Amino acid sequence: MKLIIQIPCYNEAETLKIALDALPKHIDGIDVIEYLIINDGSSDNTVEVAKEWGVNYVVNFRNNKGLARGFMAGLDACLRNGADIIVNTDADNQYCGEDIEKLIQPILRGEAGMVVGERPIDETEHFSPLKKKLQHLGSWVVRKASNTDIPDAPSGFRAYSRSTAMRLNVINEYTYTLETIVQAGRNKMAVTSVPIRTNPELRKSRLFHSMFGYVKKSMLTIGRAYMMYRPLAVFSAIAAVFGAAGTGLGIRYLIKRAKGRGQGSVQSLILSSMLIIIAVLCGVIGLLADVIAGNRKLLQEIQFELRKMDYGLGHEAQKKMDQKIIEEEE
Repeated sequence: MKLIIQIPCYNEAETLKIALDALPKHIDGIDVIEYLIINDGSSDNTVEVAKEWGVNYVVNFRNNKGLARGFMAGLDACLRNGADIIVNTDADNQYCGEDIEKLIQPILRGEAGMVVGERPIDETEHFSPLKKKLQHLGSWVVRKASNTDIPDAPSGFRAYSRSTAMRLNVINEYTYTLETIVQAGRNKMAVTSVPIRTNPELRKSRLFHSMFGYVKKSMLTIGRAYMMYRPLAVFSAIAAVFGAAGTGLGIRYLIKRAKGRGQGSVQSLILSSMLIIIAVLCGVIGLLADVIAGNRKLLQEIQFELRKMDYGLGHEAQKKMDQKIIEEEE
């Protein structure tokens, strides 16, 4: 069983060695542990620090492409290098490296394909009261959108089985954390969480520059991801709102007309007709989007099969096959 721990990095020379030193070198049930960094266009000596420490792989971007692109590039590199389990952690040593052993246990036991580390948000000193409330609110929204029970959706401390990692796709360029939970939940993947510890803050977060920007981007990411997997539900709800408003105005007009006062309410009739037309169009768009979503599922299955052929067997599967060959030769 091979574990690769990946770390997205952007100008992390000051903290990277601290994070790497905290990573486990041995875990029961794991034969090989390797380390990978994604250099997202760093202008400092992040890569030199990583190589001097002894990381096994470096994924290098010349320009900064963002956390989501870096995460997917890291998954791709881990899969190509035979990872059976992939753990994603941060270069600022936010998460306790010793908890990686706890993080991967549900995968080793075959209980889940994706495990999210649940931070002690309310006990984290460097989180402001507003940020704590927004973290809880955002996680609640993701739970509703994804139909999962993950208590800490923004957490980047995660573990993925090989099969689950090959099924993941991230469309947005902001962050992978929210979209992958919605995707996993709506695709009926086995997702769970485990409580983990955090370390004192070494630097300020670089993912967002203001709380308003964070909330706006997070809500857009969640909404977009939910629309991708439940388009009919979204457009049906919109159609229901416009349809109800249009029908209500239409009934109001008919009542007034029955009482002989309909001449002064022609505007209500026109508005009612427009709202009902919009409702019908939203319903049609929802049906078309649902058909497209069905085709996307087929394409994802095709992509999964192509990835299996492209990435080849994982370390564990290859080991079993080698053993089988040895036994047959004997």
